[in-house]
Amino acid sequence: MPYQVMQTPLEGVLVLEPKVFGDERGFFYESFNARDFEQATGLKEAFVQDNHSKSAKGVLRGLHYQEQHAQGKLVRVTQGAVFDVAVDIRKDSPTLGQWFGLELSAENKKQLWVPAGFAHGFLVTSESAEFLYKTTDFYYPHFERSLIWNDRDLAIEWPLHLLDTPPLLASKDIEAPNFKDLAGV
Repeated sequence: MPYQVMQTPLEGVLVLEPKVFGDERGFFYESFNARDFEQATGLKEAFVQDNHSKSAKGVLRGLHYQEQHAQGKLVRVTQGAVFDVAVDIRKDSPTLGQWFGLELSAENKKQLWVPAGFAHGFLVTSESAEFLYKTTDFYYPHFERSLIWNDRDLAIEWPLHLLDTPPLLASKDIEAPNFKDLAGV
C-alpha cells in the first residue's frame, strides 16, 4: 500500500506516511494519488485547490476554518518543519474542543488529513518552512474565521520552547475569539 495510515484520537483526522523510495541519488514518492488515497483511507474526496505557503521560524498561522464552505485539508511540509494542529469544532462531535498535533517536516514526509469541521493551524519550528495543502472546497475570505491560538480551554501544547521569540501572528489571529465564544458551542 502506498500510504501507511494512522488513526488519531479525533475521529476522521488521519496521519498518512507515504511510501518513499530512496537511494544515494535522492528519493521519490507520490505525494498524492486519488485512487491510493481512497483505498488507504476509505475517503473519496475531490480536491479543488492547492495552496503553498512559506513562513519564517516562529510564524504561527491559525487556527483557521471557514464558517460556510468548510474545507477538508490534506497538509504536508516540503521544506523545514512545523507543529501542525487540528481542533475539533464539530458541534455534535464527542471530541468537540479537543485537539491533535504533530510535527510535519520535509524529513519525515508525513501528511495530515484534516476533515471539514476542524480549525487548523501550524507553528514553524525550523528556520523557515514551506507548507502545502490540498482543499476540498474553495477559499472564501468572507467565510474565514479564526480561533485564538492560545485559548486556555483548548490548552494546545505548542512547542514554544523551540523558539527564541514569541510567535509571530497575523492581526486576524491576534484578535481571534476564544473557543467558548463560538456560536452554539
